[in-house]
Amino acid sequence: MLHTFELSTTRRDEMRDITREVAALIEKSGVQQGTALIYCPHTTAGIAINENADPDVKHDVILRLGEVYPWEHPQYRHMEGNTASHLKSITTGPSQTVIIHDGKLLLGRWQGLYFCEFDGPRRRQYHVKIMKG
Repeated sequence: MLHTFELSTTRRDEMRDITREVAALIEKSGVQQGTALIYCPHTTAGIAINENADPDVKHDVILRLGEVYPWEHPQYRHMEGNTASHLKSITTGPSQTVIIHDGKLLLGRWQGLYFCEFDGPRRRQYHVKIMKG
């Protein structure tokens, strides 16, 4: 079962919590045991699993990624001018796989799923593939 979600981001760098949407999809699917693959088809965005209890974590992650990969650098060559967003998406990666156990995402107590925007604001998609197992 493949499902596509759309979202609009509002900032150049943004971490959008998508845990509820994916969890609701798992529940609706009826799958009790298996895996969910959450995939981002964009080269300037990614999918991450991280803490979702304290919103300052998102701030700190975005802050440090910006320091490691500054938007402007004298040696960047990419003509579109968004090299930093490509580097950030390589760092987070395009996908995450989560175990489905007893009909629910098997995430740690403080974990959540994030769509990570690095070249917004934009209209984006992510896909969720549910596999029975």
